[in-house]
Amino acid sequence: MTERSSAPSAAAFETWPALPIEAWSDTCATLQLWMQVVGKVRLALMPPINHTWSVTLYPTIRGLTTSPMPHGSRMVQIDFDFLQHLLSVQTSEGDLHAFELRPMSVASFYGKLMGALADVRTPVHIWNKPVEIADPIRFDDDEQHCHYDAEYAQRFWRVLLQVTRVFTAFRARFRGKVSPVHLFWGAMDLACTRFSGRTAPPHPSMPNLPDRVTCDAYSHEVSSAGFWPGAAGVGAMFYSYAYPEPPGYREYRIQPASASYDPNFGEFVLPYEQMRLSPDPDDTLLRFLQSTYDAAADCAHWDRQALEVAPVSPAA
Repeated sequence: MTERSSAPSAAAFETWPALPIEAWSDTCATLQLWMQVVGKVRLALMPPINHTWSVTLYPTIRGLTTSPMPHGSRMVQIDFDFLQHLLSVQTSEGDLHAFELRPMSVASFYGKLMGALADVRTPVHIWNKPVEIADPIRFDDDEQHCHYDAEYAQRFWRVLLQVTRVFTAFRARFRGKVSPVHLFWGAMDLACTRFSGRTAPPHPSMPNLPDRVTCDAYSHEVSSAGFWPGAAGVGAMFYSYAYPEPPGYREYRIQPASASYDPNFGEFVLPYEQMRLSPDPDDTLLRFLQSTYDAAADCAHWDRQALEVAPVSPAA
């Protein structure tokens, strides 16, 4: 386990830093569980919003945030700060409780967060069992996941910021219903989803996820893209999928050449490392997003003229 350093690494100055899963898989697994604890607080406090948009986290210029959440008539917000490596709990009345992000077990993180919420007078009860992972351990019993490499946690956040920047440019090309760019803490992926406006058939069951969640998430036809940081043995990647998958979708020619349809995932995938090492990473990612959306929209016969907007260059 690596303690944080006050000196910035070379990766801190890269637009698209390297994120080899073999270097931070233990931290990645621990961080996912920490985010699930925070995310379940948001789940407990927020009124339900379609497609579970009420539970997501959002990248900030310092880390990730829940954004303000109601606790009675007061508001509370939880923030990961990956610059100073802190977790802060704040309220609209000026209360603040923060603790250091460092190597600690999930059980310890869970206890610290629950204590911080109580300290600022916004106690919250959550269902303390992880989702979307195999063999879940209750948060308050999990002493197994206890790693925090500050450098790689910060690299992950910097990647999320850059992905948000490019995804937002892509999102602006659509006038139909489209999600925010937001992080789903179950799998720890940053996603943006476009909707055709048509309803979809019930989604098949998914492991370690209640059917009510998938039925709500996929109530309507979608083309969804995202960034996933990987897991032990699987590197970081961008993905794009359509639900329901229309005929001819997986055979559609997409860009760049390094992207392909992965039948195991049921998605088009673009390895992050290949994107970041390309001559123009932003353009490479935008071509992946656009061409995989083209595959969904063309194969499923979306009303593209009504739904799309021509790209506009931002003002200098």
